[in-house]
Amino acid sequence: MRNFRQPLVYCGAALAFVAVAGTAHAQSYPVKPIRLVAPFAPGGSTDILARIVAQKLTEAWGQQVNVENRAGGGSVIGTDLVAKAAPDGYTLLMTSTSTATAPSLMKKLPYDTLRDLTPVIQLVSTPNALVVHPSLPVANVRELIALARSRPDQIAFGSGGNGTSTHLGGEILRLMAGVRMTHVPFKGAAPSLTSLLSGEVSWVFSAILPVAPLIKAGRLRAIAVSSAKPSLALPGVPPVGDTLAGFDTSPWTGVAAPGATPRDIIQRLNQEIARGYAAPDVRERLQRDGNEVVLNTPEQFDAFFRGEMDKWAKVIKAAGITLQ
Repeated sequence: MRNFRQPLVYCGAALAFVAVAGTAHAQSYPVKPIRLVAPFAPGGSTDILARIVAQKLTEAWGQQVNVENRAGGGSVIGTDLVAKAAPDGYTLLMTSTSTATAPSLMKKLPYDTLRDLTPVIQLVSTPNALVVHPSLPVANVRELIALARSRPDQIAFGSGGNGTSTHLGGEILRLMAGVRMTHVPFKGAAPSLTSLLSGEVSWVFSAILPVAPLIKAGRLRAIAVSSAKPSLALPGVPPVGDTLAGFDTSPWTGVAAPGATPRDIIQRLNQEIARGYAAPDVRERLQRDGNEVVLNTPEQFDAFFRGEMDKWAKVIKAAGITLQ
């Protein structure tokens, strides 16, 4: 009996040591600057959200968090950099809807999304507005669908480019409604809005912030938002889901780390980022710009992310969308 129990004592001591070591690791982190990779160009929404994360973590921990913009490949270049980085918590990634759609849009990625990335926290969901040209004789989504059904392929919707959230939102609306509409891709969100204002296309999904003044001036009409519930930034405008049950295509943004990053570091990052984003001044600013603050746990974000990958894989396949 004595000989049998001895290894158990050693095993218990070893486990206790590992637990203490892990806790000490989390408490000492970070001991050097952190790199936060934003896989899009400076000045965009992802970059702005990244700089809030960097500011709040720097203030909380006294270690500099530097935003590094690595644009290109529809977020693939920056994502690949983080996927291949050391899993020590010192290289982080701003993730978005693009991270979840890339595996279905691209024939081959240089990383395995689920294996090489670990979700930390979802920051925001950012509903798009479904805006139409004032000359289009529709006041709501039901009327838009009826018009498209009566004029197959004649109603054109614009987007910021093939595979973007504004394109995919239009495709899922078309598929769920069972109508045929023509997609016109542009090189960015701004050109798509210019086209809508000129009447070249009939409607677009757009971020709320740039279209709010156009809606107020009567140059565009908002008939719905892409979120499951109404947006605080566009009071009185109903969700598409009021007409097409289950519709929710709002772009989102979060933070991830390399795949094998220790769980204690993931938890510490989650808690501190959530604390910074929950600050009243930050929350008010984000909501004013059309964002809905989320701040979930790593486990909740992981489940959400996997669901997004599955959802968009089906849409992309059904719509026959591919990118080189």
